[in-house]
Amino acid sequence: MSTQARVLASIAMAVFLAGCASAPPAKVVRPKVINPIVMNPNNDMVGAADDVLFRALGLVGTPYRWGGNTPDSGFDCSGLISFVYRDAAGIALPRSTREMIVMRSPDVDQSHLQSGDLVFFATSGGSQVSHAGIYVGEGRFVHAPSSGGTVKLDYLNKPYWQKAYLNAKRVLQPGQLARNP
Repeated sequence: MSTQARVLASIAMAVFLAGCASAPPAKVVRPKVINPIVMNPNNDMVGAADDVLFRALGLVGTPYRWGGNTPDSGFDCSGLISFVYRDAAGIALPRSTREMIVMRSPDVDQSHLQSGDLVFFATSGGSQVSHAGIYVGEGRFVHAPSSGGTVKLDYLNKPYWQKAYLNAKRVLQPGQLARNP
């Protein structure tokens, strides 16, 4: 085989192998639908709703921090929700709003919200969830709104939240929650 033929063969082999080594096209990853996990199965759901309400209200004023999930580190919206449910009700929820909105819990009409329900918003427009909070009653919800802010109590009937409102979920439903083995 001539030198020129060997060089061409080497180049062809390198191109072939490079094509095999390239990453596959990116897939659209859909969140896995899961059940909330009750870590304390003997918990009274009415009492748990009160505990969630008081724990959420007690965190008003905690600094916002993207990715934060404790009072010491600060909270983002899903970190706040996960912390409150785990701490006050013994329920492990998914960490992201995208996973929370598709979890196996009953959807709730906005006119039938109860304390402890999760409320979801598309703050960037469209129908993709980007924010969430915990409904505390009387048209109000607790949430960790944005960088530089703090956990706050807000009204659902504000035009901004009404425009962005997507859905609500009821996590505190006796008999419909997953149990830890």
